[in-house]
Amino acid sequence: MSSGQEFDFVIVGAGSAGCAIAYRLSEDGKHSVLVLEHGGTDMGPLIQMPAALSYPMSMSTYDWGYWSEPEPHLGGRKMACPRGKVVGGSSSINGMVYVRGHACDYNHWEEQGAAGWGYRHVLPYFKRMENAHGGQEGWRGTDGPLHVTRGVRKNPLFHAFVKAGRQAGYEVTDDYNGEKQEGFGPMEMTVWKGRRWSAANAYLKSALKRPNASLQRGLARRVLFEGKRAVGVEFERGGRIETVRARREVVIAASSINSPKLLKLSGVGPAAELKEHGIEVVADRPGVGENLQDHLELYLQMECTQPITLYKHLNLFSKAMIGAQWLFFRKGHGATNHFESAAFIRSKAGVEYPDIQYHFLPVAIRYDGKAPAKSHGFQAHVGPMRSPSRGWVRLRSADPKDAPVIQFNYMAQEQDWADFRNCIRLTREIFGQEAFNPYRGREIAPGAHVESDEALNGFIREAVESAYHPCGTCRMGAADDAMAVIDPECRVIGVDGLRVVDSSIFPRITNGNLNGPSIMVGEKASDLILGRDPLPPSNQEPWIHPDWKTAQR
Repeated sequence: MSSGQEFDFVIVGAGSAGCAIAYRLSEDGKHSVLVLEHGGTDMGPLIQMPAALSYPMSMSTYDWGYWSEPEPHLGGRKMACPRGKVVGGSSSINGMVYVRGHACDYNHWEEQGAAGWGYRHVLPYFKRMENAHGGQEGWRGTDGPLHVTRGVRKNPLFHAFVKAGRQAGYEVTDDYNGEKQEGFGPMEMTVWKGRRWSAANAYLKSALKRPNASLQRGLARRVLFEGKRAVGVEFERGGRIETVRARREVVIAASSINSPKLLKLSGVGPAAELKEHGIEVVADRPGVGENLQDHLELYLQMECTQPITLYKHLNLFSKAMIGAQWLFFRKGHGATNHFESAAFIRSKAGVEYPDIQYHFLPVAIRYDGKAPAKSHGFQAHVGPMRSPSRGWVRLRSADPKDAPVIQFNYMAQEQDWADFRNCIRLTREIFGQEAFNPYRGREIAPGAHVESDEALNGFIREAVESAYHPCGTCRMGAADDAMAVIDPECRVIGVDGLRVVDSSIFPRITNGNLNGPSIMVGEKASDLILGRDPLPPSNQEPWIHPDWKTAQR
């Protein structure tokens, strides 16, 4: 074992949160910062070209390649759980959709013991990180590192979707990341000048130009402790085991799958599980790896009667032309993720804020680019936002190279099934509106004949897919909460000198996609780590439907 250098801060993981932390901790030049990342470069066109999003998440070069155990409530299906194994982490392989989450999500965090993480506290950090091109004035940041843009929405289907929502009686919103999330409107993406604007492009590459920040490739094996204090990280590179020391703190930002795994390998976790694998217990924290949450979604696919969808571009010649146009000009169909219209709605009266999300796509195809319909079509990705089901991440062995045991325990509650059936029926109603009359053909999936609760359940069981939003496995809470892993300062409870900062700390999953909230926790935690006063709380009040108690729309 060779002993390496010493830094003020060692960050494990160059993902959404880790990149932001590296940028902020190295900003004033006073602290030396090392980022440890197992994955390689993000420079390939398959990552940087937005429309190629389905490729990197299924490539072992860029993806950890995790799968769940057979899911007991989904007929024993094993579910894919891609996580970014590359500079930029999952922000380099995701769908680039940018959603802050709803104000009430963060107020709920605060109610669950995450003091100082209410909406009024996090809104200033969203503004600090954003450079929003469009959006509601006064609610958005305009000079942060993270560029947020909107698609051109040239395809008439994008407008038909929003119009149909209005015809069905729903709200319309021009900025779901502003005052009013609820409603139909344009979707936002982390794309800038035709390129994926990952956390690496937004934060890390600037940070690494500073003399006090550096990146080291290697697989983190465990956090090193002296007594109860974290003092460094043991990692492997090129077949050699090395160590790096942290003078001030170690920050784990390794994802909702790898952060609990690394904590357990380091002796922080449920004592019985650690002993089972022969790992010495440093701190008995039963919550490590528990509380796993995710969003599930399915696609409602319709045939399109006009040849205006992306189906005409799924041939090799067209893909080559799109690739060339993107390569030379950063424009055209290659420069967007094609998610350009969206909606957030409430499932029923009595639900205070949206609990269903829509991504609309002008083609009928799976998220991973496979199994396109053999005709022109369009689809809505739809799913409930706040499933009551919880899963876990556990060690397979004490070998750091072994993938952990992941059990999402999807659809474990009867409410999950009722929520999904409701999603399908509400979507059919939207697609049945007048705005779609010029375009609507037959229903491809699930098919008009799938109507009864039993038939819909069968479709859900077979068709439902992860939206790839795992979180919650190192839950933030009050220091005296037995199941909390970190306190509201992001410090691991029971030890010193160690923090966790990524989507694993979310007490409950937020509305929508998780890249934005993950970057935000990196921004906010950086001030906590440096002992700075947090940004002053906001007094802006979000829009809540005035009739939410009695009306669904």
